[in-house]
Amino acid sequence: MNAKIHQLWQQLTDSLWFIPGLMIVSAMVLGLGLVELEVYYPIRGSTEYPLLFGVGAEGSRSMLSAIASSMLTVAGLSFTLTLSAISQVSGQYSPRLLRNFMKDRINQFVMGYFTGSFAYCLIVLRTIRGSDELTFVPSIAVLTGLLLALGGVLALILFIHHIAESMQISTIIYKIMDETTMAIDRLFPQELGEPAPAGTLVDKAKRLIDAPEGWITVTASQSGYLQQIHSELLLEWAVDHQMLVRLEYAIGDFVGKGFPLLSVRPVNERQDAIVLTSNESEALQDCLQLGRYRAVEQDVRFGIQQLVDIITGALTPSTNDTTTAIMAIDHLCVIISRLAARPFPSPFRAEDGQLYVLTRSASFAQMVADAFDPVRISGKANHAIFVTLLRVYERLTAHTHDTARLSIIRQQIKLVREASDTTLETSYEKELVNAL
Repeated sequence: MNAKIHQLWQQLTDSLWFIPGLMIVSAMVLGLGLVELEVYYPIRGSTEYPLLFGVGAEGSRSMLSAIASSMLTVAGLSFTLTLSAISQVSGQYSPRLLRNFMKDRINQFVMGYFTGSFAYCLIVLRTIRGSDELTFVPSIAVLTGLLLALGGVLALILFIHHIAESMQISTIIYKIMDETTMAIDRLFPQELGEPAPAGTLVDKAKRLIDAPEGWITVTASQSGYLQQIHSELLLEWAVDHQMLVRLEYAIGDFVGKGFPLLSVRPVNERQDAIVLTSNESEALQDCLQLGRYRAVEQDVRFGIQQLVDIITGALTPSTNDTTTAIMAIDHLCVIISRLAARPFPSPFRAEDGQLYVLTRSASFAQMVADAFDPVRISGKANHAIFVTLLRVYERLTAHTHDTARLSIIRQQIKLVREASDTTLETSYEKELVNAL
């Protein structure tokens, strides 16, 4: 249940309307609170502080009406600029960058500020009275509305600067790299019980990871990408029920509704097969989070994929933007170098010497292939791309002493040299590549 609540809360906070909605509600509460403050503690601002609060009922109505209409107009302008930026970026670079713009906190804050100011003015406006029988002007609330309008000017300047900055390809690439490296720091190494020690348990895990018989299958109740694994809950369930749990998909894979999501079997192989109750199946599924899109929080390969999309898009004949491609390759080097220097967590987890969880995860070789194979193929006949790749591989070799990983990098070097020999047309370009 806690995992379910956590999942719903994360989906709520990641949504586009969460911060604007929260700011609108806060603005309405602020308006009502300041009006109530004036009711119980009147300050008589028009007589005691005429220069600061000397606006009458009609003047207050006119000012708040003007502020409300202008705030709504600017909110529409901001929304239009955001949609224009999203359309341009997704069309020019990659549609997978849409979510980065949608969850941008500054965009959400500015939208919330303008719409919240509009709601505030409406709340205060309806409380102003100016008849002969009753006159009520909430001076503090009206002054606060004026301050919100002045702050809106600063918010608009901030928004225009931020949109112009966020549309630059260098900013987009850096944000992808930063988000991905943060995920690497969080996930490598990742703690989930104890890694299965080398020897008998690892041999057993490798035998069971693809064993077709003896498993009870838990099917997915919805379709989506596997975004997150709540590791502690999964291990806790397995230990409590003395069951061996096997994930059928890796992070970032798409799971269809009704497809096998998890498989379980008793830890004691001599124990008879059991039947999972609906509550147990639901508790197991709550340990995993499926969504309509991939998320980089636990999916490092998705961060790599976003940069590769930018590179391959820049290298298409219609775009032919080698500079952007080289810039993205340099940032991709930072991600792979971080992976090259980190120990990968074992996909087989144990506790107290007993194997409990079998997961599926990408190896270093798979991530390197994801990162550089499409780039090498898209960069054929472009010596600048080949030179950049070779320089990147040289940097990568300085970040690891693992012989297996060095062999993977040397294989990539060999592939680049083969591609340069077969696709470059002039001897001058070949010499530039072979000189490295």
